[in-house]
Amino acid sequence: MSDTRWLERFLEAIQAERDAARNTTLSYARDLTDFSAFLVPRGLDLSTAGRPDIEAYLVDQADRGMADATRARRLSAIRQLYRFAFLEGWRTDDPAALIRGPRRRRALPASLAEAEVDRLLDAATAFGRTEADRLRDTCLMQILYATGLRVSELVSLPVAAARGDPRMILVRGKGGRERMVPLSPPAREALATWLGHLDARAEPGRPRSPHLFPSRGRRGHMTRERFFLLVKDLARFAGLDPTSISPHTLRHAFATHLLAHGADLRVIQTLLGHASIATTEIYTHVIEARLRELVLEKHPLATPAAALEADER
Repeated sequence: MSDTRWLERFLEAIQAERDAARNTTLSYARDLTDFSAFLVPRGLDLSTAGRPDIEAYLVDQADRGMADATRARRLSAIRQLYRFAFLEGWRTDDPAALIRGPRRRRALPASLAEAEVDRLLDAATAFGRTEADRLRDTCLMQILYATGLRVSELVSLPVAAARGDPRMILVRGKGGRERMVPLSPPAREALATWLGHLDARAEPGRPRSPHLFPSRGRRGHMTRERFFLLVKDLARFAGLDPTSISPHTLRHAFATHLLAHGADLRVIQTLLGHASIATTEIYTHVIEARLRELVLEKHPLATPAAALEADER
C-alpha cells in the first residue's frame, strides 16, 4: 500500500476504536505525514523504513530545533502506526518498538493571578463592538473560568445543556467521556442573559442552532481559533500581555486558584476531565513555587535588614 493508504487506514482505526477527537486525529496525521515526507528523498516509504531510519528522523528533528515534547509526540505516533501495521500483518516486524525517545519535560503551566482574571472578565463586558458580542464574550469567559473547560468543549457546548438555569452542566470531553461541572453564580447570570438574547433574536419558523455559541461557519459554532484570538484581544484590552495569555491559561488559572483555596486534588481532576491524577498533580508544583516565593518575599527574615537585626539580637 502507499503511504497515503497506510495513514488513512490507521487514522480510521483510531477514530473507530478509540473514539479519538478530531484534533487528536489531525495531530496524528500531521506528525506521520512529516515522517513520511522525510523518507521520500531517501527512497523509502512507511513499508520499508527500518529502525535506523526512524532514529535518523528523530536526529533530524533535533537538528531542526524541534522541542523535546514535539519529538516525543512524533515518536509516539510512529510507534502506534507500526504497532498497528504489525498487528494488521502489513509488516513482519515493528521497527519502532525498541526506540527510546526524549523524555518529556513537564513544564509548570502558565497561570494568572486572581486580579488578572478579574481584569479579563471585566474586559469581556466592554470590548465587543455590539451588545450581542459583549453578552457572548462575557458568557464565554465566565463559563471558562467557572469550569476550566477545554476550548473545544466550551465552544461546542449544546444549547440544550444550558436551559433551565442549571447549577451544573453536562460536558462531553476527550474520548467521549462525560462529566458534570458546576457553574458559579456569575457564570449562571451571564448564561441566562446570553440565552435571553438568543431567544429574543430567534426568527419564528426558522430552525434554531443546537449550539450555545452559534456561528455561520461549517461547524455551526464558534471555532477554537476564533476564541483563541478573542482571548488575545481581551488581554490586550485589559492591559495584560497577550503573548502570555490563552484560553488554556484560564483553564490553568481555574485549577490553580481552586487548589490555592483548599480544593481537593481529586475534585480538580474530575472537574478538568483528566483521565489520570498524575496529569493534575502538576498544579501542586505551581502552588509550591508560589509558596516559596511568598516566604522569600514576605517572611520577616527574608530581607537582609531583618536578617541582620535577628543576628544582633
